[in-house]
Amino acid sequence: MTSQLHLAVALDGAGWHPAAWRDPSTHPDSLFAPEYWLDLVRIAERGKLDFVTIEDSLGLQSGRHDGLDGRADHVKGRLDALLIAARLAPVTTHIGLVPTVTTTHTEPFHVSTQLATLDHLSTGRAGWRVQVSGRAGEAAHFGRRKFPEIDPAAYAEPAGQAFIAELFAEAADHIEVVRRLWDSWEDDAEIRDVATGRFVDRDKLHHIDFSGRHFSVKGPSITPRPPQGQPVVTALTHTPLGYGLGADILYVTPKSVEDAAALAAAARPARVFADVVVFLDPDRKDRLDELDGGPYTSDAHIHVGDAAGLAALLLSWRDAGIDGFRLRPGVLPADLTAIVDEVLPLLRAEGAFRTGYTSTTLRGHLGLPAARNRYARTEVTA
Repeated sequence: MTSQLHLAVALDGAGWHPAAWRDPSTHPDSLFAPEYWLDLVRIAERGKLDFVTIEDSLGLQSGRHDGLDGRADHVKGRLDALLIAARLAPVTTHIGLVPTVTTTHTEPFHVSTQLATLDHLSTGRAGWRVQVSGRAGEAAHFGRRKFPEIDPAAYAEPAGQAFIAELFAEAADHIEVVRRLWDSWEDDAEIRDVATGRFVDRDKLHHIDFSGRHFSVKGPSITPRPPQGQPVVTALTHTPLGYGLGADILYVTPKSVEDAAALAAAARPARVFADVVVFLDPDRKDRLDELDGGPYTSDAHIHVGDAAGLAALLLSWRDAGIDGFRLRPGVLPADLTAIVDEVLPLLRAEGAFRTGYTSTTLRGHLGLPAARNRYARTEVTA
């Protein structure tokens, strides 16, 4: 039997090319309108994709790592990804909704309740794209601590490596607290018995009593356990430090089939998705590069070509061990529509992608096991 792929798309503004908003096919006047995001996600859901991720950050978009790039010809500003997902939840039915939420400078108690609420609003389709923030300018928005201005080249130095390791250690603690808070209500903690006046079973609400180097949280959560038990946790990583986050899905950025095989093996036991930037109209990318003053580059592999070439790439990397792909459309909605209408039929012809949804939850789409509650008491039978 042919192994089926899991497919997601990463939504970011007018597309991943910084000059995408200048393409005639885009809708720059609608980037901050709910209808724009509804239209994109409806296209993705029509394709029966597993989920969409929604990009976000704690600073304005920039081509520089250490601050603003001074360019006024790129999209600047975003709507809050988690609130976009909350708006999309009631008007979609199957597709997973995975907003980006940063662990640095945020409190896990708040993040846990927000994502649990999204899971309730979507009836079990929520996920979380974890992100860390090491930029000094973003730390300055909060004023609680100061981060050093570090040139990207300095990250290879011992001090830079230690700084990155600390960000990931904090993120790992953050995720652990969020997961414990999701478990702090057992599935049947809500009784809602009008006759007895009991709304909750107090014995099924649990203090998590987490005490670590970065957080000290008592719990329980104020939000009942999410429908999935544990919404799907995902993270993009370019370093083995990301393997220790305990994510359900890790996004990696291979450049070749050999690279894909190595990363798929290294990132286990998480599900491993490869990120690929997609331009299914080579002429369009050339035009945008010219407008932008230079060729677009990315941390991920860039596919410039037709649908058949992209389908062949995905199948070859699947055979190397990759579980799925997070496709980054270069231009929205054009490349997203081409993925759905041109690439997916080719994959379906190979038996490599679903023809319809068979589950109503994101964990179900991904084939993830039911989430066990660490605090629930198990009955011992003879």
